[in-house]
Amino acid sequence: MHGFRGVSRYRTVWISDTHLGTRGCKAEFLLDFLQHTECETLYLVGDIIDGWRLKKSWYWTATQNDVVQEVLRKARKGCQVIYVPGNHDEVLRDYTNLFFGGVLVKDEAIHKGADGRSYLIIHGDKFDSVVKYAKWLAYLGDWAYTILLSTNHYFNQVRRWLKLPYWSLSAFLKQKVKNAVEFISKFEEAVAHEAKQRGVDGVICGHIHHAEMREIDGILYCNDGDWVESCTALVEHANGRMEIIQWTDNTAHVPVLQDHRITVKAPV
Repeated sequence: MHGFRGVSRYRTVWISDTHLGTRGCKAEFLLDFLQHTECETLYLVGDIIDGWRLKKSWYWTATQNDVVQEVLRKARKGCQVIYVPGNHDEVLRDYTNLFFGGVLVKDEAIHKGADGRSYLIIHGDKFDSVVKYAKWLAYLGDWAYTILLSTNHYFNQVRRWLKLPYWSLSAFLKQKVKNAVEFISKFEEAVAHEAKQRGVDGVICGHIHHAEMREIDGILYCNDGDWVESCTALVEHANGRMEIIQWTDNTAHVPVLQDHRITVKAPV
């Protein structure tokens, strides 16, 4: 897909909400991203494999299998891979602190940035009242969301036929619907509040499929987005600077949001 590109190197990479096992997963873009990036640590921040969908109907492509193999290859080559499960792959929470093919499963994690800042790493579903208190509503929402993603898939097939770039209909609607905007804002504030209570400098999560980086009450809130709508990842550079990048057929390695507050500490 981007065979002409070189490999980008980062200190740390975060991805979440890939939803392997669904038709909505942008496995081609994800595989291309993994093949063109190297890092010391790779965090898988939940909903990597969609257990909810796979329980209902089995769907697994060769490309999705290649994604799993690429992650395992990175682990074999010395990359530290940490898997923080979400609600769609919650079964893995029963295997906390165990290794699978070199991948460590953690319920949550603390990341120390190159600049000394500390970050709480969580999926974020525990701050979603629908998931936490009414799972049947979450399943209903998942069903409706799947239909929307299917519509998005065929919509972009037409755009490709017209030689137009990828564009997420579902992400656009999410930004325009008032209730969705209010939910996202409340979610971000709740997650940031938890991080402040924990005494860390920032928090990195996924879950709501909305890539974002902003300061909330002194906490750097980062959401790495997803790989069913926006195809985004959060990366940490060697100096600790955080950046959200988008990776699609027309936007490979395009910075979306950057942490401009970063100050590089002088060597001791």
